[in-house]
Amino acid sequence: MTKENVTIGFIGFGAMGQAIAQGLVDAGVVDGAHIIATTPHFDRVQASAGRIGAKAVPSAAEVVEAADIVVVAVKPDQVEDALRPVLDELAGPDRFVLSIVGGCTHAWYEDLLQAGTHLICSVPNTPIAVGRGILVTENDHSLTPGQYRTFKSVFGPVALIEEVPAAQLGIATTVAGCAPAFTAMYMEALADAGVKHGLSRLSSYRLAAQMVEGTGALYLATGTNPGAMKDQVTSPGGSTIKGVAALEKDGFRGAVIDAVDAIEGE
Repeated sequence: MTKENVTIGFIGFGAMGQAIAQGLVDAGVVDGAHIIATTPHFDRVQASAGRIGAKAVPSAAEVVEAADIVVVAVKPDQVEDALRPVLDELAGPDRFVLSIVGGCTHAWYEDLLQAGTHLICSVPNTPIAVGRGILVTENDHSLTPGQYRTFKSVFGPVALIEEVPAAQLGIATTVAGCAPAFTAMYMEALADAGVKHGLSRLSSYRLAAQMVEGTGALYLATGTNPGAMKDQVTSPGGSTIKGVAALEKDGFRGAVIDAVDAIEGE
């Protein structure tokens, strides 16, 4: 199995499944014709799959029969019902399962899947649709070395694959999956400030978006500590340090930590 000839099947094709499929097609990793999907609502999956040239089928059995990688993309309370009819077909060396269901770990699946099923659990975030995603991936999996190489070659071009222990999946998913909402709010606030001071709304949003993307790319390219990155642009008595001081006075970092704590239940 290589990414050049792989077929990817989706059991469940909601917003996140579609985001992954869109990202893979747009990045040229796979052709839409090598994606197959099913949901309980066949008319809906026909429309969403058709937009990228993928094939819609009415049953999970047809997905599993055709796919080399089976992506489980249903809600947590739907996993057992969705997979029960295809447990026999999922077991064996000819395919592997990628679960993107939050809260369902490799250990949880062991009670459901049959012996011989090759499984890896990841949780993506929405920027995967434009090839800038994250796959928070449990480091405990049952893929063969060859299957794991395929997993990385297929999904690596559209997402940072960040491996963490099962105990850290929750917090890693919060940082990667919930923080896009926080970041969008930050971009909106920056744009509001720009508009307040006479910049057009469109220019404000473009500048904020490129700044966020560029700052992240700079960190990933250099590994420079974010605190040091901040220090590099805060000259003594300059404008940036005045803004930093105002953010600190208003509890900027504490507010971000509080938001994560609220999600994690602390």
